[in-house]
Formats: sequence, structure tokens, C-alpha cells
Amino acid sequence: MRFLARLVLNGFAIIVAAWLLPGLHLSGPFAALIAGAILGFVNAIIRPILFLLTLPLTLVTLGLFIFVLNALCLGLTAALVPGFEIDGFWWAVLGALLVSVVSWILNGIFVGKNEERRS
Repeated sequence: MRFLARLVLNGFAIIVAAWLLPGLHLSGPFAALIAGAILGFVNAIIRPILFLLTLPLTLVTLGLFIFVLNALCLGLTAALVPGFEIDGFWWAVLGALLVSVVSWILNGIFVGKNEERRS
């Protein structure tokens, strides 16, 4: 149930990012929910592999390359989801940063409360 809630919250974070950033375009809320689901799977499956492959570069850049990885994951999501487009690399970087922050806040508010009750 938490996984489904996180996918919906990712979709809402993508809606917020598309609303705030003119370089991100959504055709509607359904595309945002699909993008949230795809982004969740990309972050769960592909991002750890990319992180391990680029670990030396991440260490050399003192962790700044993680922003590029997040942008690549968001760009891959935009490539896979019809109705979700990103205008360029820097919009992907800003969008990934904003999606991460909004998703982190929303997960802390909604999903974090359920974890506190169980302990």
C-alpha cells in the first residue's frame, strides 16, 4: 500500500514541477500519474545500476553527478510516457530537483505518519 501511495505522490510531484517550470509539459493528470509510476520503477530498478556504474565520477564530483543521474531518470521517464515532455537537459535537472524535494516533503507528511503509528 505504501508503494502505491508513493507512486501517486510522485505523480503529484510531477504535476507541481510541470506547473512551476515552463520547460516541463504535461498533457493531463493521467499522464502525470503514469509518469509517477514509471519514475518510481526507474528509480527503483535503473537508478541503482547507473549509480554503481558512475560511482567513480560521483566521488570525483563530490556527489554533484547525482543531479545528472536524477535528470537522466526523469528524462527517461519523459521518453517513455506519452504526454510528458521536457524541453532540455537543464529543465530536466531543475525538474528532477523539484520533483525530489516535493516528493520528499509529501512522503514525509503522508507516508511517514503511517510508519510512526506502526512502531
